Amino acid sequence: MNSLPEQFNFAEHLFALNRARGDRIAYIDDQGTLSYSALEDRARRLAAVLANAGVRREERVLLLMLDTSDWPVAFLGCLYAGVVPVAVNTLLKPDDYAYMLTHCRAQAALVSGALLPVLNEALALAPHHEVRACVVSQPQGALAAGTVDMQAAMANTPVLAAPARTGPDEPGFWLYSSGSTGKPKGTVHTQGSLWWTAELYGKAVLGLTDKDVCFSAAKLYFAYGLGNSLTFPLSVGATVVLMAERPTPDATFERWTRHQPTVFFGAPTGFAGMLASPRLPSRSAVALRMCSSAGEALPAEIAQRFKDHFGCDIIDGIGSTEMLHIFLSNRPGDVRYGSTGKPVPGYEISLRGEDGSEVPQGEIGDLYIQGPSAALMYWNNRAKTRETFQGAWTKSGDKYVRDAEGYYTYAGRSDDMLKVSGIYVSPFEVEATLMQHTSVLEAAVIGTQDADGLTKTKAFVVLKDGQAVTPDELKAFVKERLAPYKYPRLIEFLPELPKTATGKIQRFRLREREQRA
Repeated sequence: MNSLPEQFNFAEHLFALNRARGDRIAYIDDQGTLSYSALEDRARRLAAVLANAGVRREERVLLLMLDTSDWPVAFLGCLYAGVVPVAVNTLLKPDDYAYMLTHCRAQAALVSGALLPVLNEALALAPHHEVRACVVSQPQGALAAGTVDMQAAMANTPVLAAPARTGPDEPGFWLYSSGSTGKPKGTVHTQGSLWWTAELYGKAVLGLTDKDVCFSAAKLYFAYGLGNSLTFPLSVGATVVLMAERPTPDATFERWTRHQPTVFFGAPTGFAGMLASPRLPSRSAVALRMCSSAGEALPAEIAQRFKDHFGCDIIDGIGSTEMLHIFLSNRPGDVRYGSTGKPVPGYEISLRGEDGSEVPQGEIGDLYIQGPSAALMYWNNRAKTRETFQGAWTKSGDKYVRDAEGYYTYAGRSDDMLKVSGIYVSPFEVEATLMQHTSVLEAAVIGTQDADGLTKTKAFVVLKDGQAVTPDELKAFVKERLAPYKYPRLIEFLPELPKTATGKIQRFRLREREQRA
């Protein structure tokens, strides 16, 4: 495996790659287009704005921005200056941002005008923390003293002459975990992590080229979205479509038909919603050659229906905030729906039992990963760091099973696995089977205790609009397709399932609901 040079700045690496194609469009957003040369110019000006504000090497900058072309300008400007962008979810509450501001000790904030009010609330909730500069993208009205208009500041500031002399292993940026349980963890990644994911997955597995137009439903502040909309396409000179609004089916379809992306990056919930929409475009109306899915395992039924309609595969894989992007994946020309494919070259996978030893083929084990894009640590959280980052290996918290041909199949989260009558039951397997029913839109399965204290499976089901089915019919449906002990003993219908801001089902909320009942 190649190694990176002792001096390496990822922003400068991307700029150098694309200087020969400066007129090519790098980004399309709702306001217009941004060329590769303009991207470099603006990012280097933003780097100078931060330096002039007194933000120093390795200090953190909160990045709270919607998906417009100003997001990559801000992120790459930080990397170029050697300061550390902390990219955060735009859907959180003020107290979440107050925690993050104080936890990462941000010395500046880069924020979209539409999100400035929530940031101001967060700052009010953190009275002992001050930021040196608050730089606002596309302000919506007059700005308070001490707050800077990003576009005006860049226009009046010459570019930073040279990139910071960073190394590939030094802190480059942070991402916070989704925080489905407990406080979110500040995951510290290196400058080099971005390069590794582009080389090992974006190029080698997905095969992206400068002819592609990429569009991701996952936002840039996600590890998945960061690769999809910045790291991968800019590493090959492709064009990226950005969308500030929520990725509803209608909003997604509008970009598919208007901008004709060739590669779309989504998640299982999104694919299910699109297939259920009466406004699903025809195959001839889009230019999709490939789709990617991550976030949760992709049910085979959804993937097959999508391929039947559009004629292109969905490449399902699993990644994590800790590993930055996908390390286990299907790949073009080698897709097995219902599985997560095989290890991405450059990564090693180990499935281990409770005693830490490798489990035999065909048995469920805890997933460990070894690869060059692993994070350095969780900031200021030594216990969780040591639990997750174990030497060269990263413990994912997922359970998997490997078959005789080397394909890996998801078996749930470690804390979601159920043991019924002494036998492990994968909630995902039951959920995926329920979702094969024509009336079911989504399903989540948890364990609940009966009067004898024994664990029974319970399914929470969301039906498609206008559909009806009884619990007994669904139970019989599952029994016909899975071993009898796996069918859900209890079924409850809900209008929607509780989810994190990243769209992942919060099964712990459903467990809490059961405990209160």
